[in-house]
Amino acid sequence: MLGGLLGVGGGFALVPLQVLWAGVSQRHANANSLIAIIPIAIAALPIYYFRKGSPQVDFHVAFFLIAGSVVGAYVGATLLRRIPERELKFAVALVLGVVGVKELVFS
Repeated sequence: MLGGLLGVGGGFALVPLQVLWAGVSQRHANANSLIAIIPIAIAALPIYYFRKGSPQVDFHVAFFLIAGSVVGAYVGATLLRRIPERELKFAVALVLGVVGVKELVFS
């Protein structure tokens, strides 16, 4: 819900909540977040495409985003298996911190 309302990836909410509140490992939280994107995207498509007025989905641009996402998800999932849990937690915390500071400073 937060991802849809705020325009941020659901992973910025799903991953920390899974790790901190549900006790899920960082590796599994990242994987769960990636899998959760599929039904979220399928549910959002008709809302943005069939709204009153003109569709808000540009399928030409979406094609390139999908292609990049598929390649990026494959590379990320491959790297995820090789990164130790502690370093992975640090990297996720660092990215969340940088994004948080960016939002505070530039918004």
